[in-house]
Amino acid sequence: MISTNSRGHYRQHPLEFKRALVALSLEPGASVARIAREHGVNANQVFSWRRLYQQGRLGVPALLREDGLLPVVLAPTAPAPSNTSSHANGTIVLEMGEVRVRIEGEPNAATLAQVLDRVLR
Repeated sequence: MISTNSRGHYRQHPLEFKRALVALSLEPGASVARIAREHGVNANQVFSWRRLYQQGRLGVPALLREDGLLPVVLAPTAPAPSNTSSHANGTIVLEMGEVRVRIEGEPNAATLAQVLDRVLR
């Protein structure tokens, strides 16, 4: 998309394009300069999009930190009803932008691994 302002013409890239380039640039061993060149953008622009991504300003909050750890926030929960078994009172809530995944009880490890794999892509 081409838009005009007082400086002239400039491109406005779709959010999905920005996210895709950021994802490529965050892969181990990736070269931001090479990725930018291959996609016809300036490397400084990719670095700017990376900063926005880390700040959660590209529409999807940054889940993985640069050290590969997943940030965790512990929040108090309401006590479980008395008719619930003690094994089924845990809750996992994952939030990404407008998407919210809530897993209650004791999830199957394989299922939880699949959910996390999909969410972290």
